[in-house]
Amino acid sequence: MWQGIQPITNYKTTPSAGDSDASLPDALNDFYACFEAQNNVAARKTIPHPNDEALCLSTADVRITLCRVNPRMSAGPDNIPGRVLRECAEQLADVSSDIFNISLSSAIVPTCLKITTIVPVPKKSTVSCLSD
Repeated sequence: MWQGIQPITNYKTTPSAGDSDASLPDALNDFYACFEAQNNVAARKTIPHPNDEALCLSTADVRITLCRVNPRMSAGPDNIPGRVLRECAEQLADVSSDIFNISLSSAIVPTCLKITTIVPVPKKSTVSCLSD
């Protein structure tokens, strides 16, 4: 049916940006892969002075922060939408504050909290080079 409608409506397909240069997808993959390089630098742990008081987050502070999460923001590497974090702030506050406080007291940031997702947004509708 679509093949019959195309000549009647004088519909013409436009070539996509990928048709013009076959190496562009590979170049884009190479460009964005550099952001996923493993960090090979060994972490150095500083020992706090015995008189220093360790930073501790309260459950109320974590709850307030979770309630301020923008529900329209995209999900992070954990794939948990901002809407869920905001709506379930009461239930997640205790667990999250425990995770953060353990991380602060041991002076180690869990690897899962250091991961990010880069989503490239092209400046132009048809991407022709890396700077687009």
